[in-house]
Amino acid sequence: MKKIFIIAIFSVIFSYSQSRNSLSQNKIENPIISSIVDEATNNSQLENLAHELFDVIGPRLVGTPQMQKAHDWAVSKYSSWGIAAFNHNYGIWKGWERGITHIDMLEPRIRTLAGRQLAWSPSTKKKGITAEVVNLPEIESSQDFENWLKKINGKFILVSQYQPTGRPDSNWEEFATPESLEKIKSQRRDASRKWFFNLRNTGYGYRDIGQAFENAGAVGLISSYWSQVPGANKVFYARTKTIPNIDINLEDYGTLYRLANSGKKPVVKIIATSKEYGSVPTFNTIAQIKGFEKPNEYVILSAHFDSWDGAQGSTDNGTGTLVMLEAMRILKKIYPNPKRTILVGHWGGEEQGLNGSRAFVEDYPKIIENTQAVFNQDNGTGRVVELNGQGFLHSQKFLTRWLSAVPNNISKHIKTEFPGLPGGGGSDYASFVAAGIPAFSLSSLSWDYSRFTWHTNLDTYDKIVFDDVRSNVILTAILAYKASEEEELVSREKREMPIDPRTGRKRDWPKKSKPNRDGTNPY
Repeated sequence: MKKIFIIAIFSVIFSYSQSRNSLSQNKIENPIISSIVDEATNNSQLENLAHELFDVIGPRLVGTPQMQKAHDWAVSKYSSWGIAAFNHNYGIWKGWERGITHIDMLEPRIRTLAGRQLAWSPSTKKKGITAEVVNLPEIESSQDFENWLKKINGKFILVSQYQPTGRPDSNWEEFATPESLEKIKSQRRDASRKWFFNLRNTGYGYRDIGQAFENAGAVGLISSYWSQVPGANKVFYARTKTIPNIDINLEDYGTLYRLANSGKKPVVKIIATSKEYGSVPTFNTIAQIKGFEKPNEYVILSAHFDSWDGAQGSTDNGTGTLVMLEAMRILKKIYPNPKRTILVGHWGGEEQGLNGSRAFVEDYPKIIENTQAVFNQDNGTGRVVELNGQGFLHSQKFLTRWLSAVPNNISKHIKTEFPGLPGGGGSDYASFVAAGIPAFSLSSLSWDYSRFTWHTNLDTYDKIVFDDVRSNVILTAILAYKASEEEELVSREKREMPIDPRTGRKRDWPKKSKPNRDGTNPY
């Protein structure tokens, strides 16, 4: 009897275990979903796509030949998969092409420095420029600054804040004594405060002071936008019209700063060649798999295509681009006749103010009017860990239903917030939210994105975490499939916005804003 009882107990446990296993597997019993998972896992094209886009074509700064090559490559790639694609011209921008940057310190000793010209920087021509480097001194007033400007003709100007240490905070927190840690924090605070007060005393802002140097006869600006990670510099855009703006690594910038500060009069030679092409057209790349039952209703996959060009733009937003390319390839192969049209937008001009996606919303009102949902991925190489309902009142019902089809090993990492609040203008989903469309950011795990690769010279192929990107492909393809198969268009009803504690007033929903189509630089 005891033996029979024990067998019965084990039988119940085994049966319960089998039931749990069955429940955990039922998410991929759907043949389309299981085929999506299999194709993404066992026939992934991610590494090859990344190599072609990042190593061969390179960074994708708006207005450069590389950006145009990327658009044409994407259209060709989609065509090879049997997916209709075209480039949507939405405006113009400043045409520019990066050339060679070479920087040498000649006095008081010879050293080759690590750096690069910033986006849209004027050229030095082939012979380069050799000149003394000077610091901005302590400025007491705008008149004091104007008097100093008379002394800078023919010189390079150091325009960034001096950093007292090039070690990241994690180094100091792990190895320093409490006294040393507090001391370096104090030095950093003091250096930052001093720099900002000095800038304010000039009477100029950070974005327009370069013009004052230029007008006074400076031959170039040297900056260093350190990202608090060794070797990582933020690489944005030149703040000059006729003289070069060069960004160098913290270590070399610190050397020049200390030499100039101690009266050693460092001299550098800079060769920074680039070409200017006037106004050139700007594009979005659009591709679609036509719907079978409801071809005039849409599910939109979204990622910005452009990048800064100090590196390769691999995690901003190369990885988001890869996710959408690979998801579309898989959907075309596994789900070639979707219920609704599945459209992908590879937006241009995101870094200049969401220009591409805003233009698409403005130029294609019928598509926007009939869009089921938008899924956007932008913030780095990590697996998706957050999904916010963006303030759509019933988003929990349909997003939870779609997420339930995603395998547990992917969905278990995702924290949801419903109905949430509409996000700011940080990425292209905001263009659609402002138009009243359920648009969602597939927010990913950091991998130290904000300090290490975001807008830095280290945003390269080797920083991609392909396993996480593959998970995001599976997630995106399944969400697109489920949104396409939904019986009706989902609710667009918005929540009532809460009171903003900072202002005491009710928050506003995002409002549509016009894209910059004429190429004027908003910076």
